[in-house]
Amino acid sequence: MRNMFDDSGLDAASFDALFRERTGVLAGVDEAGRGPLAGPVVAAAVVLDPAAEYPGVTDSKKMKEAARTAAYEMISARALAWAWAAVEADEVDRLNPLHAAMKAMRLAVEKLAVKPEFLLVDGNYSPGISIPLKTVVKGDYRSLSIGAASIMAKVTRDRIMTDMHQVYPQYGFDKHKGYGTAVHLKALVEHGPCPCHRLTFRGVRQDEAPAVKAEGFDFDAGR
Repeated sequence: MRNMFDDSGLDAASFDALFRERTGVLAGVDEAGRGPLAGPVVAAAVVLDPAAEYPGVTDSKKMKEAARTAAYEMISARALAWAWAAVEADEVDRLNPLHAAMKAMRLAVEKLAVKPEFLLVDGNYSPGISIPLKTVVKGDYRSLSIGAASIMAKVTRDRIMTDMHQVYPQYGFDKHKGYGTAVHLKALVEHGPCPCHRLTFRGVRQDEAPAVKAEGFDFDAGR
């Protein structure tokens, strides 16, 4: 007899449908920005309309910027509800990036106008919410709802970093979005950190040798 949550071999939309059928109103939850040297961790929670279609929605890391932006607008227009929340750099320093991400997830879910009955959360850590949930490793690829949340979190965070560039143009936040690129590290050496930097991160701390926090990331699609 098949397990009621046997999700093996399902595409992303069918994965969600399996859980929605058994649990009711479903939300996907994901975060962006645990790795950068500057800026907030941002999480998004999305309740998709099961009657709508979302072509092209997948893991935001696999999408170019233009495709993410188009998907963001489509999800905004078609989802039943979505919300985002940010934990700022000083609190990331205090909590650590993982706990900051969990807090942002909790806040995003709490802000949803449509209250979910079940959550699909990217990764393997529970954010500590009373709503029943399933953590899903590589969920932004396996679940349509988590993929949508990953897009909303990533685009929202990128826009925040672009706004920060207007205040602190010397760091180039509009290009690297706070990740530890060579350009960013050079700017830190020249100018020191600004209020949106994470002071506990190597490369920001001036008493340690710089290290690229986002090694191996595609900075256009990085998380």
